Amino acid sequence: MVTSGLRKPWGLTELPDGRFVVTEREEGTLVIVTREGEISAPLIGVPAVYNGGQGGLLDVAIDPNFASNRWIYFSYSENRGNNQNGTSVARGRLSADEKSLENVTVIFRQMPAWNSTLHFGSRLVFDRNGLLYVTLGERSNPEPRQQSQDRNSLLGKVVRINPDGTVPSSNPFVGVANTKPEIWSYGHRNVQSAALHPVTGELWTVEHGPRGGDEINRPEAGKNYGWPVITYGIDYSGQPIGAGITAQQGMEQPVYYWDPVIGPSGTTFYEGDMFPWQNNLLIGSLNPGGVVRIMLNGNRVVGEERLLSELKRVRDVEVTSDGAFWVVNDENQLVRVSRGD
Repeated sequence: MVTSGLRKPWGLTELPDGRFVVTEREEGTLVIVTREGEISAPLIGVPAVYNGGQGGLLDVAIDPNFASNRWIYFSYSENRGNNQNGTSVARGRLSADEKSLENVTVIFRQMPAWNSTLHFGSRLVFDRNGLLYVTLGERSNPEPRQQSQDRNSLLGKVVRINPDGTVPSSNPFVGVANTKPEIWSYGHRNVQSAALHPVTGELWTVEHGPRGGDEINRPEAGKNYGWPVITYGIDYSGQPIGAGITAQQGMEQPVYYWDPVIGPSGTTFYEGDMFPWQNNLLIGSLNPGGVVRIMLNGNRVVGEERLLSELKRVRDVEVTSDGAFWVVNDENQLVRVSRGD
C-alpha cells in the first residue's frame, strides 16, 4: 500500500512523469499523488458536483498531447436544477504551479437530466485518433432505463466526441433524424469500466448488470447492446427484466457475462513484462471485491482468475510503464501491485 489517505477515490490516471491524478468522488476533489504516496492539496477550479448516492467526481483522463497542452478531462454528476442531475464532462488546463485547473469548460452534458442518485457511468477513454469515448448510465429507475433504447436520449449510451466536445463527422448517427449524433452505441445499463485494446485499438467495456448479467462488450459503431430488452440478469426484486429474454434479433450478445456478478468498476489491459499477462483484461471488482483477470484469445474469453480480494471494493486499475499495476479502492487506498523477485 502506498497511501490510505485518499477520500473515496474513484478514477486514476498516470501523468507522463509517473505521478497520478486521482478523483475523490464524494469530496468532488482532484488531487495529484506521487508514487511515494504524497497527496497534493485539491486542485482549484473543479466545478461543484452533485454527490448524492453514486454521484460525485468520477473519472479522469489526460489529453493524449498532455505533455504540450496540459489538458485534464474529468466526468462528474452535475446539478441541473429542479432536483435533477446528470453526467457531465469538463476539461481544464493544469497550471504551471500545479495548484489549479485553468480555462475549465464543460464540453459535454448527458441529457435528459433526471431525478435519480444512481447510474451515472462514467469512464473516459481516448482512442488512437484522439477522440474521446464517454460511457453513460441509464439512471437505473424503471422509467429512464427504457431510454437506453431511445436514440434521441443520451441515457444508457456510449458516446464519442472531439476533445472540445463537438461531434466527429464519422460518428455512426450523424445526420440521422431523431438521433443524438454523439452516440457511438446504445442499449447499455451502467458502464463503469472501459479501456482501449492495445493491439486492435478497439473500445472494450464492462457493464453492470442487475442481479446477474454483468457483461463484457466490444461496442461497435451504431450497434444496440440490448438493455433493458435483453439481459442475463433479473431485477433486484427477483422478477424478470421485461419479458425475461436473453436474445433478440438486432441486439448484440456480450463477449462474456457473469452470474453472480463481479460489480465491475474500472478496467485496463495489461501491457508489461512484470507479469505474463500480455493483453489480459484487469477489472476492478466491487462485489465480491479485488481484481478480476480475464484471459483472451482474440475477442474470446478463455479464462478468468480472481486476485487481491483483501483490497475489497476496487474502483480503478492502472498499469504503469514498469509493468506493475496500481489500484484505488473504497478503503481510501492507493496500492501498487508488483511481482516479487
